[in-house]
Amino acid sequence: MLPNAVVAREWSQVPFNRDADLTATHANVVQAAERVNRGDLSSAEAVLTAQTVTLNAMFANLAYQATATKNADLFERYLRLAFKAQSQYRATCETLALLKNPPVFTRQANIASQQVVNNGTVVTASRAGNSENAQNKLLEAHAERLDGGAAGGAGGRDTALATVGALNRPANGRG
Repeated sequence: MLPNAVVAREWSQVPFNRDADLTATHANVVQAAERVNRGDLSSAEAVLTAQTVTLNAMFANLAYQATATKNADLFERYLRLAFKAQSQYRATCETLALLKNPPVFTRQANIASQQVVNNGTVVTASRAGNSENAQNKLLEAHAERLDGGAAGGAGGRDTALATVGALNRPANGRG
């Protein structure tokens, strides 16, 4: 963390014209890291909020400078810088939103299940680790098959239940 303290001290000296103490700067960096390790992100949130205000001001100023110039090259440069500031503003806002509302990660991705209600009978089948076919359980829920599929041809044992042939059908096509 000492290199970060050195860089922070160097960048702090020029704009504020003060001679920052390296030991104090290092202590501030260490304290900030300890706060983050404890889950206190208030300092990061404050910095990001201040940066959004600054980036929005930069965007507005650069966009205004673009409209104030008559030179096409300067106009384009100002607008490019303005849109870069706008993009950084958006990214900073997204980062701030992630700090305030972190995403939730789960260990098990497959949590879907099926539930079918049929005449008061509830058949529940989870897709994860279920080797039996839930549809077959539903079809045989009342000890009989509830399959409404196409009728098959008559078997050879019960000829009285043979299918009606084309000659025995009524004329109107019903039956």
